[in-house]
Amino acid sequence: MKIKPFAGVRPPKEFAAEVASRPYDVLNSAEAKQEAGEKSLLHIIKPEIDFDPIADEHSQPVYDKAVENFKLWQERGWLRQDEKEMYYVYAQTMDGRTQYGLVAAANVDDYMTGKIKKHELTRKDKEEDRMIHVRIQDANIEPVFFAYPDVAEMNDIIKNIVENTAPEYDFVAADGFGHTFWAIRDDAVNARITEIFAEIPALYVADGHHRTAAAALVGAEKRAANPAHTGDEEYNYFLAVIFPESQLKIIDYNRVVKDLNGLTPDEFLNALKESFEIKEIGSEIYKPNALHNFGMYLNGKWYSLTARAGTYNDNDPIGVLDVTVLSNLVFDKILNLGDLRTSRRIDFVGGIRGLGELQKRVDAGEMAAAFALYPVTMRQIIDIADTGNIMPPKTTWFEPKLRSGLVIHKLS
Repeated sequence: MKIKPFAGVRPPKEFAAEVASRPYDVLNSAEAKQEAGEKSLLHIIKPEIDFDPIADEHSQPVYDKAVENFKLWQERGWLRQDEKEMYYVYAQTMDGRTQYGLVAAANVDDYMTGKIKKHELTRKDKEEDRMIHVRIQDANIEPVFFAYPDVAEMNDIIKNIVENTAPEYDFVAADGFGHTFWAIRDDAVNARITEIFAEIPALYVADGHHRTAAAALVGAEKRAANPAHTGDEEYNYFLAVIFPESQLKIIDYNRVVKDLNGLTPDEFLNALKESFEIKEIGSEIYKPNALHNFGMYLNGKWYSLTARAGTYNDNDPIGVLDVTVLSNLVFDKILNLGDLRTSRRIDFVGGIRGLGELQKRVDAGEMAAAFALYPVTMRQIIDIADTGNIMPPKTTWFEPKLRSGLVIHKLS
């Protein structure tokens, strides 16, 4: 893999906690407007919040405001560019668990040739939306989230940085997640990191498929428009945080359905018996405890559903996934939901909201039933990416999310 250090644009230490924000895609505009303080990066990544009323995020005045705010943040000293190229270490702490990522500039060619591997499909309209933001800013404002197979020497290098270097930033955000950030200023260490990654055969997109595609495609555009292109230009690279796979944790991504396809709750339970062993739990929330075991909330009760042997294929990297099992045995076979990417009869709920959120939506009458899934593993994602397969929609939920605004990568 080809990665490089870069001269990051980032907040001075005293402003870091105020500038850093949650990513653009985890907040709607109203939430962002309420959450954004004076220095928040949300004014740059969701500039529609600076209009009253909130403007159309895809309108030209909003794009112009994004560019204006990025320049203004630099003029005011809330964002400053480092004087030299370097790698950075970004640690996130959630529920007592810390993961350590290398902040680097990843290579456009590695994405275009498939060495940076993906496990989800991307949509052209969403790619183009993200490309506009990269084009107008001439920068990667927000990072993408990659994984790589563990390398002992890299783990040792990062451990040494963390234990022997004072962090640039160290704060706990309002959501309770900790964020710590180090700069690697030793040129020899930076050079060795580049060498180590040159021996790594692949990187894996964990989170941010559309941002990854957009960043790489804008780099390719700039290359095509430059008759003097050499391959060394900064636009050949984009901003990524790369974590060793062993440190990452994927949480559950659950489903709620609006109707039972004309069946009564008892009829639905009877239909499930063909493919599942069913155990009534009662009012206590049930969390799945193994692969092919599901929690279901229906008609005021929780149930344990365990798929019967022979109803799934553990030798197939897609067939082994519980999202596939549930789709085949329930959503297709019984509920006839159709394409889950477009069906309005289903919704997806990230596990960060807790299983109580599933029960709440059913009890409110908004949904007819809820399904809790056992989370996929990083190894399953790598197997799928390595075999060229694509995961079903809404399969993975990584937490904590990368904080935006700790560092930005300029393309020129």
